[in-house]
Amino acid sequence: MSDQPTNIPTNNSPTLSPVEFRYARLILLTALISVGFGFTVLFAILGPLGREVGMSELQISSIIAASSLVVFLASPRWGRLSDRWGRKRVMVIGLFGYACGNFLFASVFHLTLIGALLPLAGYLLLMLTRVMHASVMSAIMPASSAYMADITSVATRTKGMGAVGAANNFGSILGPALGGLLAGITLLTPLWVASAVAITTALFVIFLLPDIPKVAPSTGQSRGSASQKLGYFDPRILPYIIVGALMFMGMALVQQTLAFRFQDVLGLTAVETAQTFGIAMGCSAAASLVSQIGLMQRINLTPFQWLRVALPILAIAFACLALADTRNLMITAMVLQGAGMGLAGPAFMAGASLAVEPHEQGAVAGIAGSCGPLGFTVGPLLGGFFYQISPDLPYWFTFAIYLPLLVFVMRQRRGEKRLDQRIAAQENSAT
Repeated sequence: MSDQPTNIPTNNSPTLSPVEFRYARLILLTALISVGFGFTVLFAILGPLGREVGMSELQISSIIAASSLVVFLASPRWGRLSDRWGRKRVMVIGLFGYACGNFLFASVFHLTLIGALLPLAGYLLLMLTRVMHASVMSAIMPASSAYMADITSVATRTKGMGAVGAANNFGSILGPALGGLLAGITLLTPLWVASAVAITTALFVIFLLPDIPKVAPSTGQSRGSASQKLGYFDPRILPYIIVGALMFMGMALVQQTLAFRFQDVLGLTAVETAQTFGIAMGCSAAASLVSQIGLMQRINLTPFQWLRVALPILAIAFACLALADTRNLMITAMVLQGAGMGLAGPAFMAGASLAVEPHEQGAVAGIAGSCGPLGFTVGPLLGGFFYQISPDLPYWFTFAIYLPLLVFVMRQRRGEKRLDQRIAAQENSAT
């Protein structure tokens, strides 16, 4: 990821000098580390915090599901707004929206903890504030990804998007780990700190991130025409959409119940759960980062080949989580899960991107990027429901989903052949 082109023009993109490119890239990735921290700090504390105010597993899961649904619906719209308003402006709106929404969310939790709000009123207000928070916070990633697309060429686009993922993963390591440590002060401290970090990052972006001019559409092609033509059921990307939706649903189902699993299996207090689970999530994110940098950047495999490696690892991790009865085994299973997802996530996005034409990249990014929020809309609800039936049921259910998903990926030979032909054609045209 360190080799940079001498010129950074893309078909319609603004031209940056090598120095400007490196500076813009550095500022963007630094901001995304902070964003990754803010996005994941809640996962270490939401489970034990919800239980402290008397909410059920299903109620806690429904909060995440509702906000994920809003992100799924709002992200494509924010992406189109970034075309009209500019990437930097939309990023800043998202960061300030995150800070304000997170502050309101934490305030409602505080009022519920001290008894100023009844549990039902607290739950309804938490749902409302989280939905408001998600509606604006969802502007951050579409604008950030589009900014990276603006400053990279077609040849360096994959590495640029990989850097976006790596920056988020690094922030994801810090979020749960620091969230668990901060929870030792009070369970709400991580949320207050996350709001402060978001405000600081917004100011950082305002004053330091270069403002890229808005990109004009190609001659003869109206803005958004590719988005109107490309859909979820386009045969070129449909296999990836199926993989992404099921893969992220399983991940969400497991992730939302893991804090409960740690607390119940290990007999931990709320604070101990936040701290232990935060460390485990940090280890999982570190494994994801290592698999992306240490394997994907060094070994040349097609997206389907990476998925055939990653899905068995994930299935094994889920089976281990279902059987785990010790702290070390649970953390080991989460490390396997992180390593597998570190391979599967970029493979899914890269495959969908390579399956379509260059002028359809923005449309496919919005469609493929919405698979994660869609999975996190359905997954937490299923996870909370299954966990109330049996604590190990969410993990066996996900294991059962991933087995036919692996068979489906193994049988995608025709799509892989078309992908190989497209990559070969691109390489020939480049030479």
